[in-house]
Amino acid sequence: MAKLARWALFCPWLILFGSAGAFGATLNEKAKESGCVNKPVFVAGDTYRCATESGVSSYFNVPGTTNGDRRSTKAPTPTGFPRVDPDTQKGRDDVRRKVLSDELATEQKLLVETRALYADGAPAPLPEERSDAEKYRVRIARLRQTVTVHERNIEALKKELAAVK
Repeated sequence: MAKLARWALFCPWLILFGSAGAFGATLNEKAKESGCVNKPVFVAGDTYRCATESGVSSYFNVPGTTNGDRRSTKAPTPTGFPRVDPDTQKGRDDVRRKVLSDELATEQKLLVETRALYADGAPAPLPEERSDAEKYRVRIARLRQTVTVHERNIEALKKELAAVK
């Protein structure tokens, strides 16, 4: 009973300090987790974008980054600075919305395809995987990660589309 009481006191500390790394993920760790093949580019707030091996953009968040503070230190626009007329800006916004919608459709298609391959974590083993269980586990892990990346990308694209004027 004394052991149980000690564990009851110890477990909350273990959870608190053991999971601290999960909340403090760095930009590089998140980029690697998202399958980035180039340097991530700041998008907005704590959102970043990078290209994946398949050529599709991956969007991910890094909570606690200071890039979101850039707007607060923005210098005022100088007088005489050229302005974009409302019609031109509307056209640019329409193009941006179209590009984001196309990317969203592509990500949704890729998610459906990847989920079909993943088969809820139990895809049929390939011939070369029948004799090597480790290859099978690696493929399942890679598929699971790909599904997660596509889900995050879809979430980020929906946020961006909602923010378009």
